[in-house]
Amino acid sequence: MSEALLDVVVRSCQIQGGEVLVLELAAANGQALPRFAAGAHVDLHVAPGVVRQYSLCGDPAMANVYRLGVLKDARSRGGSSAVHAQLQPGTTTRISTPRNLFPLVSDARRSLLIGGGIGITPLIAMAHALHARGEDFELHYRGRSRSRCAFVDELLAAPFAAHVFTHFSDDGADRQLDLAQVLGSPAAGTHLYTCGPAGFMDWVIDGARQQGYDAGHIHFEYFQAEVDTRGQGFEVQAVRSGKTVQVQPGQSLLQALRAEGIAVEVSCEQGVCGTCLCDVLEGEPDHRDHYLTDEEKQSNEQIVVCCSRARSARLVLDI
Repeated sequence: MSEALLDVVVRSCQIQGGEVLVLELAAANGQALPRFAAGAHVDLHVAPGVVRQYSLCGDPAMANVYRLGVLKDARSRGGSSAVHAQLQPGTTTRISTPRNLFPLVSDARRSLLIGGGIGITPLIAMAHALHARGEDFELHYRGRSRSRCAFVDELLAAPFAAHVFTHFSDDGADRQLDLAQVLGSPAAGTHLYTCGPAGFMDWVIDGARQQGYDAGHIHFEYFQAEVDTRGQGFEVQAVRSGKTVQVQPGQSLLQALRAEGIAVEVSCEQGVCGTCLCDVLEGEPDHRDHYLTDEEKQSNEQIVVCCSRARSARLVLDI
């Protein structure tokens, strides 16, 4: 069954930091939009066959508007560049209802939010939610240049501005992010949330582990990742399609399925969004995605087709 989509209209748009388009979307019928929780994202249907995921970066208490921040990526595969070129005030488009793969923990005593570049977007909604609940938190925003980053002025003027700390490379050595100091020793009930470029997130996550943070207290969401297609070839039986496919060394599973005419619904093609999730009937996947949890990967019940491979010589998939 196809997912119900929401018809929305661009209420306003503004370029911030040179390359980030900040959009406000309202329901085309004038009604309130579905409520969302901090950390949620929507699928933005940019064009036929072009669907991209963007975090909701507004205040979850506002039911009449969704806010997105879209960085124009020089390596765009047709998503962000189309958003910047096509979406203007009054433009109508379609989005999914909000989905949340990056939620706040309800019983945290303290929350550390650490964002890099455009990865600040889901953390803005988190800061609004934590402030509204009167909870203890800090929001740290790291970027290369203050003038090239979005949302800076509004964060420093927000009701929770006392909890906001900026770390931009052009602000001088004394303003850089001292990760060990910010993380500190993991006090009971402290939870870490981080989002940003893959290298930045790996640095934050590794630093938290070195400081002694429990894996269950480290929360993250990748929005971009490199696909690793290295490895031996393997065979895939696509049960519903009635075909057997040979995946060659260095070839992705998605490429092999497409070459045999097997249709796979995809979006990010980087193992981030989960659009191409497929049930595994037999065999052991080699999970290379950033979508499934560790527990889900251990169960080997599903595979993210666009990036994962096989540990066994054969996979049987419900596709």
